[in-house]
Amino acid sequence: MRPKELTQQWVALFNQGNAEALAELYHDDAINHQVANEPVVGKAAIKEMFAQEFATADMTCIVEHLFEDGDWAILEWKDPLGLRGCGFFHVLDDKIKLQRGYWDKLSFLRMHGLPLPIA
Repeated sequence: MRPKELTQQWVALFNQGNAEALAELYHDDAINHQVANEPVVGKAAIKEMFAQEFATADMTCIVEHLFEDGDWAILEWKDPLGLRGCGFFHVLDDKIKLQRGYWDKLSFLRMHGLPLPIA
């Protein structure tokens, strides 16, 4: 599966809030690094991360642009509340090996009425 196609599948599963199916898109030793947070390593930990996130906030990923360059997909997204970000998906052997995302965590927390981090 091409990186762009896999990322389209990722978006559909993300929007369903399906942590288990999302985790199956990753290699067993994959890394998901949302740069506002510490990297999450391994499929099981990534599944748990998504399960916790879906339980915490109602999230929707609206694709603005989706590009492919070799074994990378580049996703520019927005959500219904106005948050924007981008994600990079390194796809090897039809699975995500590395995902890196950039977004404003403070804005996300405020938009969802979640507690702000304590300094």
